[in-house]
Amino acid sequence: MPELPEVQALAVFLDERATGHAFASLRVAAISALKTFDPPLSALEGARIDGARRHGKFVDLEAAGLHLVFHLARAGWLRWYDELPSTPVKPGRSPLALRVRLDDGSGFDLTEAGTKKSLAVYVVRSPSDVPGIARLGPDPTAADFTLDDFAGVLAGRRTQIKGLLRDQSVFAGIGNAYSDEILHAAKLSPYLLAAKLSPEQLEGLYRAMRDTLAEAVAVASGRPPAELKDAKRRAMRVHGRTGETCEVCGDTIRQVIFADSTFQYCPGCQTGGKPLADRVLSRLVK
Repeated sequence: MPELPEVQALAVFLDERATGHAFASLRVAAISALKTFDPPLSALEGARIDGARRHGKFVDLEAAGLHLVFHLARAGWLRWYDELPSTPVKPGRSPLALRVRLDDGSGFDLTEAGTKKSLAVYVVRSPSDVPGIARLGPDPTAADFTLDDFAGVLAGRRTQIKGLLRDQSVFAGIGNAYSDEILHAAKLSPYLLAAKLSPEQLEGLYRAMRDTLAEAVAVASGRPPAELKDAKRRAMRVHGRTGETCEVCGDTIRQVIFADSTFQYCPGCQTGGKPLADRVLSRLVK
């Protein structure tokens, strides 16, 4: 799933490529992807794009007072074309969800792999009209998001920090992959409760979050969409590296499997050398 760094890179890419151009056409191939009907998608045709920005994991293209907003979900992606294919868009079983053509012939496709379709497209008058944006917590990369702000968000929460980092109403833009990376950098167990963090652990987690995301944004910056996935994978230290050797301590990276997702961690760095059991069992392996 694309997270804050990759979505930021996509927003910057679209801002550079699309701003100043007009929407020539927008064609839906997956009806389920379009979540709004007023204003209609056709209201954007002919509108000149004023800019692109990110809200959490949402990309927002503003044009003539309207906003084309999309969320790529778990298996969605954006494919940019300097010359968009001329083949007609037909609803069906292809990965294509939406095709956007600009007035110079360039444009992009929004695609989604797999059978579970969660990619979402909205046409709204304000980004806050998108429920997922309205619920977003603070942006953890914002210049004015301080350690005191971070501590205030976590204060009194008897919830595991892995889940809190992923909760979009708590922190906007962090998902499964970067929460793994942040916790590894902070040397904290994913199961540790936020309310039990010491002041030193709290500050360490804040620094790890800010530094990890800043590094990831730098890695993604300036890359075209086609290169972002590979760049993300190469930069990961624990996420997606089950069975590999931790480059920090030399222990073996492990994973925990849930019903619909997994996460990775290093026992040597994060849990005192003890492997975590599957969360369903809710205990440490003895």
